[in-house]
Formats: sequence, C-alpha cells, structure tokens
Amino acid sequence: MMKEIDIFKWKIFARIFICLFLLYPIMLSAQSDKKYIRKGNREYEKNKFSESEISYRKSLDKNKQQPDAVFNVGDALYKQNKFDEAGKQFTENAGLNDDKNKKSAALYNLGNSLLNANKLKESIDAYKGSLKLQPDNREAKYNLAYAQDLLKKQEEQKQNQQNKDKNKDKNKEDQKKDQKNKDDKNKDQQKDQKNNQDQQKQQQQDQQQNISKEDAERLLNALANDEKNVQEKVKLAKAAKEKVRSVKNW
Repeated sequence: MMKEIDIFKWKIFARIFICLFLLYPIMLSAQSDKKYIRKGNREYEKNKFSESEISYRKSLDKNKQQPDAVFNVGDALYKQNKFDEAGKQFTENAGLNDDKNKKSAALYNLGNSLLNANKLKESIDAYKGSLKLQPDNREAKYNLAYAQDLLKKQEEQKQNQQNKDKNKDKNKEDQKKDQKNKDDKNKDQQKDQKNNQDQQKQQQQDQQQNISKEDAERLLNALANDEKNVQEKVKLAKAAKEKVRSVKNW
C-alpha cells in the first residue's frame, strides 16, 4: 500500500514538472516582455521617445498581441509627432482590448492623433466612440467640441472660398463678355469706316469719271470751234484772193 502511494505521488510530481517545463518558456517570454515595457517606460519618462518606441517594439517582438505594448508604441509615436502611425497603433489597441476603460483611452488617443493630423471628421468619430464607453471623460468632451468647432470653421472657410472663386469666375466671364462687346463694337466701327471709305472712293471715282466726260465735251467743243475758225479763215482767204484778182488791171 505504501508503495502505491509513493508511485501516485511520483506521478503527480512528474505531471507538475512537465507542466512547469512547458510553461517555463512562456513565463520567461512574459518576463522578457515586461522587462522591455519597463525599460520603455523609463525612457518615456525621460522624454527619450524614440528609444522608448524601440523598447516597446522589442516587447511586441516577444508578444505581438500584447495590448499595453501596442498602446505604448502609439504614445511614443505621438510624442514624436508621427500622428498617422500613432493612430494605427491606437486603432489596433482598441481592437485588442476588452477592458472598457482601456478601449475608451485608446479611442481618445486615436481622436487626438487624428485631430493633430487635421482629420477632423475622423477625430470626432473617435471622441464619440470614447465617450460612449466613458461618458464622464471631460477631456474627450472638450476635444470633441474643439474638433467640431474647427470643422465648422473649415467648412465656412471652404464655402467662402468657393463663393469667392464663383464670383471671380463670374467677373472673368463678365470681363470676357465686355471685351467681346468691345471687340464687336470695334469691328462694327471698322466695318462702318471701311464702308465710308468705299463710298468716298466710289464718289471720287464717279467725280473723276464726270470730270473726264466734261473734259471730253470741252475738248470736242474746242475742236469744233477750231475747225469752224479754220473754215472761216479759209473763206476769208479765198475772198481776199478773189478781191485781189478783181482789182488787177488786165
């Protein structure tokens, strides 16, 4: 009976030993994770945000599904003004966390990252998600109101700019119409001027033709008069010759 009890104890001890042997790497890894997180926290407190990011990522290399390390990487990135990258970490953390308060904190930090990246609509959604889980978060309420006010001002500025652009386009169109009217008016004036010039030219041509006719008539009349004078001179010459002959003494 005594031997059976010893065998039973030995079996229990063997099972415990096997369990510890199997759990030892996990326990060792967990201790390594915590070590890097603690190291990262010390660096973060000293404002060594780049170094703390590296330490937190080493922790994630040991355990990629560790929510605290994911959140801390996001914090370190946020302090380095890497808001887009930080937002991705907080989004991942919110998906990993079942704890309501931690999930709310992740969404709040996500809202801050999006706000600093000037993604106002997205930041508003993140703050609202945080407040659903933690309605008494005053900072989330304040930042939500601030983001909403900024978005309203941006939309007003955008609308004003669109109105200015619209008026500017209208002014350009009006200027084009005015210029077209001026061009058309100038064309009409040029056309009228050309018509006047053509009329004047035609009148001059008509006058020249009329003068030519008058000159021709005068020339014909002059020729007729000259011929008449010649004929009269011939007659006078004949008459004189006959007269001379009549007085000749034969």
